[in-house]
Amino acid sequence: MEQIPDKLTHFNEQGRAVMVDVSDKPVTARTAAAEARITMAPDTLRRIREGSVAKGDVLAVAQVAGIQAAKRTSDWIPMCHPLPLTGVNVRFSDNGKDELTVTAEVKTTGRTGVEMEALTAVSAAALTVYDMCKAIQKDMVIGTIRLLAKTGGVNGDYGAKQPEHE
Repeated sequence: MEQIPDKLTHFNEQGRAVMVDVSDKPVTARTAAAEARITMAPDTLRRIREGSVAKGDVLAVAQVAGIQAAKRTSDWIPMCHPLPLTGVNVRFSDNGKDELTVTAEVKTTGRTGVEMEALTAVSAAALTVYDMCKAIQKDMVIGTIRLLAKTGGVNGDYGAKQPEHE
């Protein structure tokens, strides 16, 4: 588990939430990668892969949703800074049985990181998969949304440990 800093920066002297002032931070290249996993019936995954879902190409729509969500993260998450993203890449892979994995890589050059943008991208993409497939299967499970890696900034780089089940 990561260490929690002694002083939390998202609160002012009155204990109220603030958007952190990053004016004095240096501009650096920053990246973040995140993933979300969606568990579903094998037939649902097969139909996604074959492109036979009635609403259309699930992965193409989910990819656009993830990119759009990354760009609009500050509209969703109140204390996030609006950032000029320089790149967003949303990808999909599956285990060949019952699980679809969404990954997103986000880049910027700025004063604050893009972890929330990557996490928002995979969340929106996973929700879009659910939305497009809910007529086929309502009990899909979206889970294990996590940060995989981040680079840049004063706190340095981070890489997640692999879960024990992999």
